[in-house]
Amino acid sequence: MVVIEIKDMEFYSYHGCFAEEQIVGNKFLVDLVMEVASEKANITDDINDAVNYQTAYNIVKKEMDIKSHLLENVAYRILRELFKNMSGISVAKVKVAKINPPLGGKIDNVNVFLSKKASDFQQDA
Repeated sequence: MVVIEIKDMEFYSYHGCFAEEQIVGNKFLVDLVMEVASEKANITDDINDAVNYQTAYNIVKKEMDIKSHLLENVAYRILRELFKNMSGISVAKVKVAKINPPLGGKIDNVNVFLSKKASDFQQDA
């Protein structure tokens, strides 16, 4: 088992409950942590035997391009698509951070964390 962590993926997206947020957009940072089976890749040194984090990044990017009102929804969709499209992941955790959210004061960011196991999505298959 190995842990793959992709940190500070930066996106300009249009998530938020306020109409302005869905028009003007905002900067978001996404962190992804995946616990994956790595036994074969450890030996073969072959990308085809590993969980490809380029594929994971592309899934995150695709989901960040879809407008949502809630960061909870964005985080859920990211994990759902990871488990749906990638094998070998046993647990995945995502953090979606909205930078400088419009809450009426100086706030660096607001974060949503979500963790799921592969078995959490098997009923959706």
